[in-house]
Amino acid sequence: MITFDKETGIFHLKNDRYSYVLQIAKGKYLLHRYWGKPLRAFRDSRPLQALDRAFSPQPEAERGERTFSLDVLPQEYPAAGHVDYRIPAYSVRLSDGTTSTELRYATHRIEKGKPRLLGLPSALAEETEAETLVIRLEDTAGVLAAELSYSVFADSAILARSVRLENTGKEPLDLTGAASFALDFPEQDYDHVALFGGHASERNVERMPVTHGVYSVESRRGASSHQASPFFALARKTADERQGEVFGFSLVWSGEFAFRTEAEQFGTLRLVGGINPEGFRWHLAPGETFQTPEALLAYSSEGFDGMSQAFHTVVRHHILRGSWRDRGRPILVNNWEATYFDFDAEKLDHLAECAKNLGIELMVLDDGWFGKRNDDNSSLGDWVCNESKLAGGLKAVAESAHRRGLKFGLWFEPEMVSTESDLYRAHPDWALRSPHYPMTFGRNQLVLDLSRREVCDYIVESVSKVLTESGVDYVKWDFNRHLTDAFSAALPPERQGEVKTRFYYGLYDVLERLTSRHPEVLFESCSGGGGRFDLGILHYMPQTWTSDDTDAIERLKIQTGTSMVFPPITMGAHVSVVPNHQVGRVTPMQTRAFCAMMGCYGYELDITRFTEEEQAEVRAHIALYKRLRKTMQLGTFHRLVSPFEGSGNETAWEFVSADGREVVLLYFKTLATPKTELRRFFPVGLAADAEYEVAEYYPAKGLSHDGAGNKGTSLKGCAFYGDELMQSGIEPEKIDTDFAAYLWVLRRK
Repeated sequence: MITFDKETGIFHLKNDRYSYVLQIAKGKYLLHRYWGKPLRAFRDSRPLQALDRAFSPQPEAERGERTFSLDVLPQEYPAAGHVDYRIPAYSVRLSDGTTSTELRYATHRIEKGKPRLLGLPSALAEETEAETLVIRLEDTAGVLAAELSYSVFADSAILARSVRLENTGKEPLDLTGAASFALDFPEQDYDHVALFGGHASERNVERMPVTHGVYSVESRRGASSHQASPFFALARKTADERQGEVFGFSLVWSGEFAFRTEAEQFGTLRLVGGINPEGFRWHLAPGETFQTPEALLAYSSEGFDGMSQAFHTVVRHHILRGSWRDRGRPILVNNWEATYFDFDAEKLDHLAECAKNLGIELMVLDDGWFGKRNDDNSSLGDWVCNESKLAGGLKAVAESAHRRGLKFGLWFEPEMVSTESDLYRAHPDWALRSPHYPMTFGRNQLVLDLSRREVCDYIVESVSKVLTESGVDYVKWDFNRHLTDAFSAALPPERQGEVKTRFYYGLYDVLERLTSRHPEVLFESCSGGGGRFDLGILHYMPQTWTSDDTDAIERLKIQTGTSMVFPPITMGAHVSVVPNHQVGRVTPMQTRAFCAMMGCYGYELDITRFTEEEQAEVRAHIALYKRLRKTMQLGTFHRLVSPFEGSGNETAWEFVSADGREVVLLYFKTLATPKTELRRFFPVGLAADAEYEVAEYYPAKGLSHDGAGNKGTSLKGCAFYGDELMQSGIEPEKIDTDFAAYLWVLRRK
């Protein structure tokens, strides 16, 4: 998969989905030459032209070369302050104040498999699943070295990149920027694609043309955030869901990040991605190293669907791990929107009984079970059950669920502390806070300093004790405020710029220890919903609560946008009450259920208040989902109609089982329209010469009828060849009700 031609200095990284080509120029400058469809060989049909360009400095000028400038060449890891004026990949301040360095090629090695990153999450692969190139660059003054790592996977159109920087000098230095990758494209004719949003409105797809200057997608909130996702793409102007070139990028990282592009004067485009350099400063003593987070680079010649398939494959097979990686996730009920803080043992026992009768498999107790917590003003950090509220303690609640055959889940927010808590009274210095200014709060809480080992140890031991003693099967791990005043009482002044980064090193250490101790516990990440939905967290917790907005119509966009990078098995999606608690919308139970079936299915409402009719409908939905769960969670997912395109009034999704024998189609129409036009959607990924029978069909209510009173055809029981379904499509009946949802199950004959 990786070859090196010593004569030409060309590295060719290749699988059957892409080629990625690097070249050592003049024996020392590492340049990017090609990334795209796989090539038989790279023989340089488009050699770099040597031109004398005004105001572009020449590092070889002393040798009489005025036509060689790094200011115009496609560098793989460009420096700040020396020869190149464009966005740098890294920046350094030496002990004497110097900010210029120059890294040059030294050595390289090619290894089978993919090494782990020390202290950081990353994609994992066995020797037969990947191959890795490590190129060592060394500074000409002997003060710095960088090892650039490139891993090619056998089963995915993904290239994994990261960098390890080392102080090789005799004096300390400060890194003031350390990106995971840089990439120069030879032209600018692309669109930017990013996922923007806010709390309860995460991962909206936004596409805009590349324009001259610098463009940035970033988080400065101490987390990957609701406001921006650590994902970025460059798409050809003609690219759409099924065709055209798309280059996608996502970080295996949960903290602050930045993707920055610069379209510059000579028609090229640079992209740099990694930890946000704003406020970042990492002190390196002689011999110390800094490892950047891993970046996953996806190439697709088959549009955004091809890009998403590449990400979904690497997430499913190389990011997720542990006993839950390939298991269908249990159907749950969470008590939060049913009771909020107002619950006791009797209510929870009744909830467990109702859950069992409906076919639910997991009961989750949310916030309010610990310390003296009856609102959000106290007790975070005191992970001891409030037995005056829960008679018999957590063990009794867990036993109530277990004796009915249910799993038991519990909410935690271990990274936070309330000032009204025993933990804060004992250790006020454990909270991140400025030593000179008043404390700032979010949701009445402070953030613990996870850069400190003793804080991490406390979290591991206190949470582990509850899991062990109470028989917990599932953990919802929340994170309900972002970082401010990121000052650590335990670090010296020269290392305060490391706090936000060290916070995540600490979190990853905590999660590694907890998940290793409790391998059968299913962990779900949450941050006010989807405020920390990223590949770093998924390495430890195989699913994430997608959004605090549980309205089905809002979720059509949120879940579609999330699927650009993340497969459905990673998305928590629940049926909630109507009127919806976030937007007040009233939608049919079927629409709420079908939307939630896209992800890890559950209920976020008071199931004890269901009427007999509602109970019957919910039982039917749960039974249906259990039949389809393997296909919908472990199969291949496709977006057929996007709510971000056209009028945004329609959405359609498709799931194809791993063996290709079952296909589930979901179609939603948000608002009924007076026009009589009928719209088709087109399944994909079917075998053209195979027959597919419409085995199950669930129409929307409120279907239009013709003059004879006959309902339009449902297609149930009919069989069609795959080519007809893909080329002619499926046309739902005219719908005369708002918020309509359909589901078809096709089975290959």
